[in-house]
Amino acid sequence: MSDALDKAEQAVRAAETDTAVVQLAMAAMELAKAAQQNQAQAPAHTCQHDHRRQGRSAGEWLGIACAVCVGGVGIAFASLALAILGGVAAIVVLVLRDMWRDMQRKGR
Repeated sequence: MSDALDKAEQAVRAAETDTAVVQLAMAAMELAKAAQQNQAQAPAHTCQHDHRRQGRSAGEWLGIACAVCVGGVGIAFASLALAILGGVAAIVVLVLRDMWRDMQRKGR
């Protein structure tokens, strides 16, 4: 960028007699200076959000507690259903075994 500034200053010195050329050269020199300042001032990309971990709010904790309660009730009902299913299956097996034995005794 300094090379562009030097060229712009030389153009201003060479065109001192012609006012239009002087104005164009001054404008070019100002643009080059502004571009150089913008490049020097442009910081690296930074995130706009906060990286610190914040605690949960009361509403979030209440939602988690409700989800755990509903899940616990669901597991309780599922366990109860499995226990009933197991009992019914045992009764069915015993009845079928007894029927099978009766059929075997009568068949002899």
